[in-house]
Amino acid sequence: MTDAAAPALGDVWRYPFLWSREAARGETEGRKDRPVVLSLLVRNRSDELVVLMLPITSVLQHSPYSMEVPDIEKRRAGLDAHMALWIVADEANEDIPAKSFYFEPGNRIGRFSSSFTKQVQGLMVDALKARQISRTSRR
Repeated sequence: MTDAAAPALGDVWRYPFLWSREAARGETEGRKDRPVVLSLLVRNRSDELVVLMLPITSVLQHSPYSMEVPDIEKRRAGLDAHMALWIVADEANEDIPAKSFYFEPGNRIGRFSSSFTKQVQGLMVDALKARQISRTSRR
């Protein structure tokens, strides 16, 4: 992956997200590519970039750890502004883009604003504190 394609906080990418319920049934592949927001980027002990991605879905969410994507943010991120979309902050996939079989450099769609990204991160932190987040490693 080139530096120009390097993932950044708030980016929206197409990614074969694996829901925790699917992983619990033994599935290892996401059923379809879907938009995800990169909500946390950290370096591991080997200095590799690790990303935590939250799914974006068109299915109405009733969880206290989900939020609807405002129209302006959909447009910024290159998403369909005419479709209702939600970010699910209590489900996450973790991956290392440089080693990933799933993270494709050309799959970046767009980026949310920094203020909206901070709101998403705050909701994810709430889910983490409540121990309500399901993380699925894709590494």
